[in-house]
Amino acid sequence: MSEAVAGAAVAPVPFMSLSRHHEPIADELRDAFDGVLADGGFVLGSEVDAFEREFAEFCEAGHCVGVGSGTAALTIALLSCGIGPGDEVIVPAHTFIASALAVRHAGAEPVFCDVDEGTGLIDVDSAAALVGERTAAILPVHLYGQACDMDAVGELARRCGLAVIEDAAQAHGARWAGRRVGSFGNAAAFSFYPSKNLGALGDGGAICSGDEEVVARARRLRNLGQAAKGEHLEVGMNERLDGVQAAMLRVKLRRLDEWNAARRVVATGYRNALGDGCRLLAEDPRGECVHHLFPVRVERRDAVRELLAQRGICSGVHYWPAIHRQPPFAAAAECALPSAERWSEEELSLPIFPELTEAEVASVASALAEAIEEAQ
Repeated sequence: MSEAVAGAAVAPVPFMSLSRHHEPIADELRDAFDGVLADGGFVLGSEVDAFEREFAEFCEAGHCVGVGSGTAALTIALLSCGIGPGDEVIVPAHTFIASALAVRHAGAEPVFCDVDEGTGLIDVDSAAALVGERTAAILPVHLYGQACDMDAVGELARRCGLAVIEDAAQAHGARWAGRRVGSFGNAAAFSFYPSKNLGALGDGGAICSGDEEVVARARRLRNLGQAAKGEHLEVGMNERLDGVQAAMLRVKLRRLDEWNAARRVVATGYRNALGDGCRLLAEDPRGECVHHLFPVRVERRDAVRELLAQRGICSGVHYWPAIHRQPPFAAAAECALPSAERWSEEELSLPIFPELTEAEVASVASALAEAIEEAQ
């Protein structure tokens, strides 16, 4: 064993610990489950209605429509805004693949733009250069918990007549210029995958919108195209949010601001402890990041990650390869998107969750410095 490994922290550091996250609220979660068990509202129902009201208020959006997953939320949001076959949607090339898959599910075609070198968020100038006759929408992704420049996105959309679909799957509670994400576009999509800042105990998602027509269509589409029982107006989906998940999300939503504040403390600890061997995420002062992930950029990323694992430090990679290099989008493989590709090759996500301790942050920072030096 090398000297560096021998000096590493004894206790492993998980990337995310759902058990630590849920332990303080376990009794409330059990009570919420018992309430649904007694009520019998397992699909949609009163808990879903209540969560939709509460989450819409939290997001400062007009309405919320609960669905089965974040991917379903994106797909239904696009369809509800009239996006379909023959349309193109501009998507940043550095994001989770669901951002682009949803465009395909809606029958449209994703067109990939580059991202900002510092933030990894959509490069609006790159997006503007791709607007053509078939461009119907732009899909800014609030990645890593940081809001996109929605002033610039909105100006481009107004100038070119585009719908704006926010992908807010990683940004529950984030703000841009004082406003919550989810309140800017024609519609916004959220994911409640268990590891999200607001996570269910299974899968789930939601669409937020202030447009009554978009909301009405989203409600139909998630529920087999029904306007009323037995009245199917269009080819819908079975993508309804479960009552049990809504009840769990209601318990957790009450603590989301507190948890996001704890993530900011962790992020500040990292920023104070990390040296010059890695490149940190640039944060736009006009926004308020909720740090769903804590990405750093390092050379020889895979070697560094392996050395961290040897020291008991879990980490993640988000996202490799860049989306336009993924097999479902092979036609876009030759696009010149250098910032997105550099992000995909260098990005390494460090452990971050509200319960991560100061000592664990120090251990991760120390181990990363050692790993970077050893990987040279």
